[in-house]
This record gives sequence, structure tokens and C-alpha cells, in this order.
Amino acid sequence: MRLFEVADRYCKESSWKTLALLKMCLFSVGVMVGMLVPKEKKKAVFCIGAVTFLATYIPLMEKLFRTWQTEEQEKTV
Repeated sequence: MRLFEVADRYCKESSWKTLALLKMCLFSVGVMVGMLVPKEKKKAVFCIGAVTFLATYIPLMEKLFRTWQTEEQEKTV
């Protein structure tokens, strides 16, 4: 499948820093989904998780689409 090929290339071209961002991104989603905190504290915990998720997700997706675009450009040359 094409998406998996691009994902493999993305991982091969990534440094440990990028993979650390990926882990932080996934951890943040887990925190948001699985938080079991008192009702009065849920909003604060969710906001922290959401900010962390966005701060990691945006650079990860930017790199993925840049990698994908580069690959497509190399095919047309």
C-alpha cells in the first residue's frame, strides 16, 4: 500500500528527535482519551494534553507531507 511505503521512508529519514515528537504526540492522545481525573480537574488536564498534541502533531505532519512531496517530485524528474 502506498501510504505504508511513504510511512517507511518517513521513519527512515527521521532522527531520534522526530521519533521522540511522535511518541509525545501519541502519549498526549492517550492522556486525552484515558484521563480519569476528578470532574473539576478534567478541563485543565485536557487542555494540557491538547496543547501538547497540537505542538507535536503539526511538525510531524509537516515533515510527512514534505517527504511525500519530495518523493513525488523525484518521480516526475
